[in-house]
Amino acid sequence: MNRYLLVDEVQEYLEAHYKQDAGTVALKGSPFPLISSQELATQLAGKKKAAKKLPSWFHTRGVVYPPAVNLEQTSSEATARYKASLVGGSRLADLTGGFGVDSLYFSRQVDKVWHVEQDRFLSELAAHNLRIQGAIATEFICGDSLEFLRNTSESFDWIYLDPSRRSDTGGRVFRLEDGVPNVVEELEFLLSKSPNLLIKTAPLLDIQAGLRELSQVREIHIVAVNNEVKELLWVLGEATEPLVVKTVNITAPHLQRFEAPLEQPMEALVGPPATYLYEPNAAIMKSGLFGHVGAQYQLKKLHLHSHLFTSDQLMEFPGRRFLIKEKLTFNKKQIRKAFGGSKAHISTRNFPLNVASLRRELKIKDGGDTYLFFTTLSREERAVLVCQKV
Repeated sequence: MNRYLLVDEVQEYLEAHYKQDAGTVALKGSPFPLISSQELATQLAGKKKAAKKLPSWFHTRGVVYPPAVNLEQTSSEATARYKASLVGGSRLADLTGGFGVDSLYFSRQVDKVWHVEQDRFLSELAAHNLRIQGAIATEFICGDSLEFLRNTSESFDWIYLDPSRRSDTGGRVFRLEDGVPNVVEELEFLLSKSPNLLIKTAPLLDIQAGLRELSQVREIHIVAVNNEVKELLWVLGEATEPLVVKTVNITAPHLQRFEAPLEQPMEALVGPPATYLYEPNAAIMKSGLFGHVGAQYQLKKLHLHSHLFTSDQLMEFPGRRFLIKEKLTFNKKQIRKAFGGSKAHISTRNFPLNVASLRRELKIKDGGDTYLFFTTLSREERAVLVCQKV
């Protein structure tokens, strides 16, 4: 790490210019003789990314950022906080420490954290950044995480892993056995070192596929931020209760939470559109627990495969809620006549045409206060629900 990046003059420059295009800065050259233009561009790009992804880090003077690929792979501040809420005890090993975002929030939840990272540059950055943010009881180990576990005499209440999901050619991988370290191959060893494992996998990983490869799973957490699934978390260890799926959608100013036992599937009741329409958030959509959603919130589905709910009374709900103003049978000519040239938000659920095709064919612009849901109802009727957000 270039220590000259910490000089006040450089830090003031970064705070004043982080919105500038980093590529342009790299081409123009650095105004600081001991800092290369590429180093300066990396810090500007990192600070710009941190403004939204890591706001506390952004506001902490002296944070040094890694290259874009490393910052892209790291947890956001919101998801790191959520992960930290799942652990406890006094000792935790973060075996895929990386830039250190997760380790920082783990350090605020347990007495001591071991940050293990084999990339010396990232290990050095993490040590610097976490210490200026108060993570005093954190030990930084530069080396192979599995070798560290094999050689240490320490015991851990929790072990956390976020296996690398990039291939040798730089492409993304999604299967558990393709990650580094290979948690499927090393699972028995990992469980021998701690009674609790927390594993982060690709959001696209199929839940049933994960269950076929992992043993002793007691909780699955699906974490969305602003209605986009960001993380799929697996809590492993000796289970005393049925396997539970917990979903959370992190939005301002609150969290939308929902949970249900995975091993007790339920069929949702189906009914025609009533007064209100409910669209589950992305975390619930990933869970597939639609029968439990209907039962817990006393709602009916419009169709077994449409994943939209309805009720006569307005209910609290982990997702978006709408007032149904009108139900129209789908007819292109009539819909174009009613809405062509106007603005509306379009969503499709269990419908043969996608949003782009509907906009093009019906001449409907994006925006406005009207929401159009193109869907299939219980008797296989193609319909359009004209809605207003509640």
